[in-house]
Amino acid sequence: MFPGSLTDIAGLKVGHHTDTRRPTGCTVVLCEQGVVAGVDVRGAAPGTRETDLLDPRNVVEQVHALLLTGGSAFGLAAADGVMRWLDERGFGVAVGPARVPIVPAAVLFDLWVGDATIRPDCASGYAACDAATAAPVTQGSVGAGTGATVGKLLGPERAMKGGIGSASLKVGAVTVAALVAVNAVGDVVDPTSGRVVAGARDDGGATPLDIMQSIRSGRLPERMLNGMSTTIGVVATDAALTKAQAAKMATMAHDGLARCIQPVHSPADGDTLFALATGDSDVVGDLTTIGALAAEVCMRAVLNAVRAAEGLPALGLPSARDQGWA
Repeated sequence: MFPGSLTDIAGLKVGHHTDTRRPTGCTVVLCEQGVVAGVDVRGAAPGTRETDLLDPRNVVEQVHALLLTGGSAFGLAAADGVMRWLDERGFGVAVGPARVPIVPAAVLFDLWVGDATIRPDCASGYAACDAATAAPVTQGSVGAGTGATVGKLLGPERAMKGGIGSASLKVGAVTVAALVAVNAVGDVVDPTSGRVVAGARDDGGATPLDIMQSIRSGRLPERMLNGMSTTIGVVATDAALTKAQAAKMATMAHDGLARCIQPVHSPADGDTLFALATGDSDVVGDLTTIGALAAEVCMRAVLNAVRAAEGLPALGLPSARDQGWA
C-alpha cells in the first residue's frame, strides 16, 4: 500500500457512510470554511451536481464539501443531506439573508450489485458528515467504494471488487493528496510492472484475462450500458491556487487514472475528478509540479483502493487479495 491520505491536507475531513442493507454508500470531503475548487469530467456518461459552478468563468470561488456516492443518479440525493448538515451549522456562501452551502457531487453506478432500490439518500449524506474526521481515511470497501467493481468490459460475470483509496505526497513545503472511488469498466494495472492487480478474470476465474491484450487479439467488448461504471475522486493540495489553476490540476490528475486503468474514460464510464486548493501552506504552487504530483497520488490511490477492497463472494465478486493478485 502507498502511504498517505487526503486528510494529510490540513483543513480537510473525510467521512464515509456504508449501507448495511446492500453494497453501496457515499463519502464526503468536508471543507466547511470554504476552499477553492475545480473539476474535470472525462467519462462520457457522468452523473454530477454543481460541476458547472466550478467553471472558472462562473462566480462562486469556493466549495464547502464534495460528495462521492454510489447509487447512480439516485445517489445525488445524498448531497441534500450534506447541505442540510452544513446549513444547520451556518456554513455556506452568504446570499442575502441566507447562507447557501456549495456541495458539488459525482456518482458511480453500483445498482447491479444487490437490490437496486437501495441507494444513498439524504440521510446517508448527513451520516457521512457526522462521521467525518481528520484521521487517516479508511480505504477499501467503504463509503462510495462499497459497491464499486472493476474489469467489466468483457462481461460483468468476469468482474472483481473495486473500492475507495487514498494517498499523499509531500515535496518541500507542499502536500498533494488524492481520494478515489474505483468503479472502472477496465482493468486496474500496476504501471511499474504492467501486471493486472484487479480486473477481468479468465474463464476459470483464477487468472487475469487482461482486457487490453484481449482487445489487441481481436476480442470485442460486451455491450455495456452507458454509465455502468465510473471512477470518481478528489485531488487536493495545501498550495495556493486560483480556481482556473485548480481546474487544470484536476485535468492533469486524470493522467494518473490513465496510467493504471485500462481502458479509461470510456463511453460506459463517467470519470470525474474534483480538485481542492486550501492555500494553508502559504506557498504559491508551481502548477506543473503540483499537477504532476496530483497524477501520481491519483494513480497510487487507485491501486490502494483495489488492494484494500474486500470481496463479495455471495455475488461472485472476489477482491485482489482473494485472488492473490494484490
